[in-house]
Amino acid sequence: MLIPPELSAYIIKYGYLAVFGLIFIQELGVPNPVPNEIILLFAGYLASIKILSFPLILLAGISADFIGTSILYGVFYFFGDQILKHAPSWLPVHKIKVIEQRVAKRGWWGVFIGRLLPYLRGYASVAAGLLKIPPKKFLSSVIITAVIWSGGYVMAGRLLGKQWDKFASRLSLWQVLAIVIGGIILIFFIIPAIVRRFRRPKQIQNNI
Repeated sequence: MLIPPELSAYIIKYGYLAVFGLIFIQELGVPNPVPNEIILLFAGYLASIKILSFPLILLAGISADFIGTSILYGVFYFFGDQILKHAPSWLPVHKIKVIEQRVAKRGWWGVFIGRLLPYLRGYASVAAGLLKIPPKKFLSSVIITAVIWSGGYVMAGRLLGKQWDKFASRLSLWQVLAIVIGGIILIFFIIPAIVRRFRRPKQIQNNI
């Protein structure tokens, strides 16, 4: 099983608070033996069998993602230089610097893309804080990525139902990237194009 029995029992017992806490802690940068993606898929599965409410678990996952990574960004926004000067041995300073350079080249889009890449999501928030990216730009980026990433995994868990664990165990990094990229294209390009197409005839009729 992808989630230890003790952890699954804990999530079932404490529900939304448990999911929020687990996601929130990992978004703060605290290591968790069970990745957030697995927890979110499992939470979506619990919603599919009516143990949890789908809207509430969706809200718990998205808000934990958004709030946790925003605090991480804030810590490095205000104290990043001091942290790096006295960095503990476990802090991957070199990796942070590399990601900081990438984010610096792309700004808002660098944060947005970084928050949609496995293993780099937390580093993107750290880099944004070090670069002093304005809070308004950062927060607008991460609320969208929280909906896409955390909301997407909860939705997938609900749709997959009992097959969620088989899906999760076979899901490779490249498959995750393909799903995320597909979601981005759907949300930001295909759906707006369809909406514009349906609005255009109405606008023409109004002008006549």
